Amino acid sequence: MELLRGAIRTYAWGSRTAIAEFTGRPVPAVHPEAELWLGAHPADPARLQTEDGEVSLLERLAADPDGQLGAASRARFGDGLPFLVKVLAADEPLSLQAHPSAEQALEGYRREEQLGIPVTSPVRNYRDTSHKPELLIALEPFEALAGFRPAGQTVELLRALAVSDLDPFIDLLNDQSDADGLRALFTTWITAPQPDIDVLVPAVLDGAIHYVSCGATQFAAEAKTVLELGERYPGDAGVLAALLLNRISLAPGEAIFLPAGNLHTYLRGVALEVMANSDNVLRGGLTPKHVDVPELLRVLDFTPTTEAQLRPPTHRDGLELVYDTPADEFAVSLLTLDGHSLGHEVDAPARHDGPQILLCTEGCTTVSAKSGALTLERGMAAWVAADDGPIRLAARRPSTLFRATVGV
Repeated sequence: MELLRGAIRTYAWGSRTAIAEFTGRPVPAVHPEAELWLGAHPADPARLQTEDGEVSLLERLAADPDGQLGAASRARFGDGLPFLVKVLAADEPLSLQAHPSAEQALEGYRREEQLGIPVTSPVRNYRDTSHKPELLIALEPFEALAGFRPAGQTVELLRALAVSDLDPFIDLLNDQSDADGLRALFTTWITAPQPDIDVLVPAVLDGAIHYVSCGATQFAAEAKTVLELGERYPGDAGVLAALLLNRISLAPGEAIFLPAGNLHTYLRGVALEVMANSDNVLRGGLTPKHVDVPELLRVLDFTPTTEAQLRPPTHRDGLELVYDTPADEFAVSLLTLDGHSLGHEVDAPARHDGPQILLCTEGCTTVSAKSGALTLERGMAAWVAADDGPIRLAARRPSTLFRATVGV
């Protein structure tokens, strides 16, 4: 077991304060810090802090795959860590995006390899062969758009904006089944000529302004979000696409699970993400980065979903709250030490014999494994190799640890 120093990714939408403050570094940071990667992705592996200096987790896995990953994980996923943990800090909205299925990722990667597109190219869609299901858990209040909401609710929203230019699109949505209507409407908007977008987006923004100024409340959050996106991305068809998605507010500890094909964007907040170890993203707008509309349409799932369906069920196992997802690559839980568990060692529930990444988000916890003990304070992470578990925990004040490991 060793301390794990995450790799910081700087993007324009990130925060100059959140990740720096979380990890105990000077605030504000020099650049907006968007993500803290805790894993072994080749693009930015985390580093183990050893007695002999720092070592890349990627190099450690290559040197000792059986001891670090365990036989069960290697049999299922090979010699790579199958999941990636991130702390995400968004001060501005991310791009409108979706992730491919495993089959789509493999086919897309091979196709772009045959075309000779470098993996590092900004126009590359598929940087690896993996799908990217992801679980997002709010660490602070978090706002997102995710999943196509049921068409009937979207019709209500579009009518509430009272924009006559939207009438043909309401008819388009009404005249088909939910999934077909959503596909037709999204495709129409995302492929519309720019002159048409330049007329429709301002009309929608005017409708949103009128809706908010009248004091209406049913779709107030959706209207305000469209206004924010319209201000940041004028003339972007993604502003219209945002009208089709569930507007979600998460309190700390609440989560959403995003399977393949789910269209989403994160608006603001700080959260923990755990995902399959992939960097495959298909963008559809709200970004200056590469947008490949035909490929996005190929991977999108237009089946309507409700916010409740996106929130994963949970169950409690002693001091552990487990977030239940269908992902094979990862399992995620929150370990809480308080009350009777304070002041003495307690066993963490044994999930299985795979590797673990622990991240302390509150308090101070001493973690003991076969190789020794580490004390984790807020913002600190640890790598527990497969051959080093199980773990025991001790805390003198209320403390929380997120645990990520291989799916059962």
